[in-house]
Amino acid sequence: MRVAIYARVSTQDRGQDPENQLGQLRAWCVAAGYQIVAEFVDHASGSKGTDKRPQFAAMLDAAHRRQFDLLLVWSLDRLSREGMVPTIGHLQRLAAVGVTFHSYTEPLLSTDSEIVRDIVLAVMASLAKMERQKISERTKAGLERPRAKGKRLGRAPFSATNRAELRMVLDSGMSWHAASVATSFAYSTVRKHARQMGYEPRNREVVLGAPSQEETLMVARPERSQSRQSSNERPH
Repeated sequence: MRVAIYARVSTQDRGQDPENQLGQLRAWCVAAGYQIVAEFVDHASGSKGTDKRPQFAAMLDAAHRRQFDLLLVWSLDRLSREGMVPTIGHLQRLAAVGVTFHSYTEPLLSTDSEIVRDIVLAVMASLAKMERQKISERTKAGLERPRAKGKRLGRAPFSATNRAELRMVLDSGMSWHAASVATSFAYSTVRKHARQMGYEPRNREVVLGAPSQEETLMVARPERSQSRQSSNERPH
């Protein structure tokens, strides 16, 4: 069986050496008669995602390429400390491409046994669902407190005063972009309410005093012509 080893030490774990994990994991492979085809080692917190753990990302990529059959780690928290939901997601991704998982210190959490694989994934998926529900309940509870005190949550509504201000600016002939700048309303807000009030989009106004492209070229060309003329007048 082809085995890939993943080891991780946190940057905050002073004095920890990934060799402490790797040595025993290699010995386990030798005793089992398995071939080690790759070793991935990260020095980062397990709470970080794949964007912060390059070796973890490389391991997942190798798994999808079916470059190994079993992923061996010291413990589940070495694989991930992102929480139950992301962790079960990683295990399901491995299982989906036919890669099994083995925890050296937690054999009951391993999925390399066909007898317990489905049970382990089902139980962990159930725990992940419970965690999602708890997070949702805590979020709702946190929102209810300010609501009970009469506080409004979210973006303030576009009031009648705001509409009157926007109408006055648009009636002056400004484009939607200029109206957004003049009123400090977001352009998407101006566009939405301008359409609701029946206004059509206008072209952006040209900034007064700013030279056009043609004027810029007219200014630049004489300079080049004058430089050529002065070069021709130089004595040979």
